[in-house]
Amino acid sequence: MSEVTSRRVVLQPSTVEVIFAWFQRVISGYCLLFGILYWIRLIGFYPGSLWRFDLMPVHWQVAAVTLAVFFPFAAAGLWMLASWGPVIWFICAATETVMHAGFPELFGHRPLIVASHAAVALLYIVFRVVIWVQKRRSRQ
Repeated sequence: MSEVTSRRVVLQPSTVEVIFAWFQRVISGYCLLFGILYWIRLIGFYPGSLWRFDLMPVHWQVAAVTLAVFFPFAAAGLWMLASWGPVIWFICAATETVMHAGFPELFGHRPLIVASHAAVALLYIVFRVVIWVQKRRSRQ
């Protein structure tokens, strides 16, 4: 064995990094489901009144179209563990949070959606901090 190959460092992901990758993939499934639900509303399979695109109020048309496109896009990014996946998810989560917490008279009060987005964001931050601390310790 040469001296160069004997000094190679094999990079293995830590347990937290593996769990974080699976966490992102679970959230990816969640985003895909939300995207499909928005598409169901847009094409008219939703069993509610005024839940077809041409019958929706303008504020719902804008929100539903935006989220129907962004949620599957976020799902793809999160599944691939791409750096832009969480960014697109954050845009979706912020949009839905503003819709349901900021304008409940227009979009309805959905505290479960707001709480789930907050919980996912908090878990994401915790994972990133733990991974950062682990990498910092390994460098020292």
